[in-house]
Amino acid sequence: MNTQALQVVVRRRMEQGGNIVLLDLADAAGAALPAFQAGAHVDVHLPTGLVRQYSLCSDPADVRRYRLGVLRDPSSRGGSIAVHEHLTEGASVTISAPRNHFPLAAEAAYSVLVGGGIGITPMIAMAYELSAAGRPFELHYCARSAGACAFLDELAAAPFADRVHVHFDDAGDAQRLNLPASLSAAPAGTHVYVCGPTGFMDWVIGTAAAQGLAQSQIHREYFSADVDTSGQGFEVVAAASGRSVQVREGQTILQALSTIGIEVPVSCEEGVCGTCVCTVLEGQCDHRDVYLTDEERAANDQILVCCSRAKSARLVLDL
Repeated sequence: MNTQALQVVVRRRMEQGGNIVLLDLADAAGAALPAFQAGAHVDVHLPTGLVRQYSLCSDPADVRRYRLGVLRDPSSRGGSIAVHEHLTEGASVTISAPRNHFPLAAEAAYSVLVGGGIGITPMIAMAYELSAAGRPFELHYCARSAGACAFLDELAAAPFADRVHVHFDDAGDAQRLNLPASLSAAPAGTHVYVCGPTGFMDWVIGTAAAQGLAQSQIHREYFSADVDTSGQGFEVVAAASGRSVQVREGQTILQALSTIGIEVPVSCEEGVCGTCVCTVLEGQCDHRDVYLTDEERAANDQILVCCSRAKSARLVLDL
C-alpha cells in the first residue's frame, strides 16, 4: 500500500446539483501529481480530524489535477459535511497518494459502466481511460433528476459523449436503464462496473449475475455499508504483541483491541475502504465487509477489524 502523503491545494471549487461539490486539487507549486489509473481513490485528511476516501473522477491522463465529487450527506458521519464546509478555494489539504481497489480488467472485451448518483465518480475516470485506449464501453448515469446531478456538461462535451446514457427517475419509463437489454446486447467477455447506493448496486449485481456474467466479470465499489456487530463473543490474540482480548457481542475487534493498547489504522469503519485490514494467522473469519472479494474471503487470511467477526472461538492476528 502506498502511504505517501501529498500536500495539495483546492485550485477550483464548483457546486452542482444542489448538494454536490466538485474540487480540483493541485500541487501548490504546479508540479505534476502522481499518476493514477481509473478506479483509484485518495484518502482526504479533513480539518476536523476525519479521514475519508473519495474516488478520483478526473482524466487519468491529466496529472496536473485530481478531481473529486462529494455529495453533502446529512446522514453521514461528518466527512462530506466537513468537505463542503472547509475545503474552499485556496485551502491546503493533505491527501494520500492514489490507491486502487477498483481497477479496470485488462481482459474485458467490453465494459458496461453503471453509476448511481454520486457513484458516477469512478465511472467518469474509467470512461476517459477506456476512450483513450480505444476500448469499447458504454456509460450509464442513473439519478433522481437532472437537477440533482453533477458532471452533465462535462459528459456532454467529452470525447466519449456518444457512449453516455443518462437515466432520471422523474423523466419517464422510456429512458430508464434497461440493464438486462444492455447486457443481452453486449458481446461475450463483457465486464460490468457499478458504484452507488447499496440497494442500487445490489440490483445491478443481481441483474448481471442473472444474465450469466461470472463473479469475476462483475466489479463493485461501495461508498457506505451498514455494520452488523451481532453474534457471540470470541477471543482475539495479537500474536506479535503477545496480548489477547475478549470481543463482546456488539463490540468490534477494533474496539476490543484498543482496550489493550493496540491501535489499528482506520477510516470508514464500515468495511468499505480496507484501511484496517489485518492478516489472519489462525481461526475462522466471519466476514461482514464489502471490501474483500469472494476469493479473498475464502482464503481466510485477512480480515477487516472494523466490522467483521469470528466464527471460531479464537482468532489469531498478526498484530
